[in-house]
Amino acid sequence: MKSSLEALRESEKIQKGALMRITKHFGLTIAEWQLLTTMIAGFDTQDKLSAEMGLDTSTLSRQLKSIFSKEYVDRIATGRDKRQLIYTVLPKGLQAVNDINQQYAHFERLVFDKWSKEEVNMLRILLNRLEKSMTRVVE
Repeated sequence: MKSSLEALRESEKIQKGALMRITKHFGLTIAEWQLLTTMIAGFDTQDKLSAEMGLDTSTLSRQLKSIFSKEYVDRIATGRDKRQLIYTVLPKGLQAVNDINQQYAHFERLVFDKWSKEEVNMLRILLNRLEKSMTRVVE
């Protein structure tokens, strides 16, 4: 029998693979989907996005360039020197995020289809407790 952390790692691989297939179907990576989701939440400049997502400028710039070239977002230069960019998610990006979210929710429903509400709630409680324990240990 696997240890708890080994089982979590294996579950995470399966979950990530499923999410990768879903996002790839819409021409996005997981990181780009997360970026679009963050932008939809109201973070519209590189500074705000970088702070919210914990990404360095070069990584964020590459992701923004990619979703811009795929026509999921638009950008508008602002400020006195027009060097500040404001990003807006286009309808194509909104639709992709909505579709990905729906497919991911469907995946989650299938995963927990045979679980009772009590079991799902207990798992949530235990995972939150595990996260707090792990955070305490690594700090």
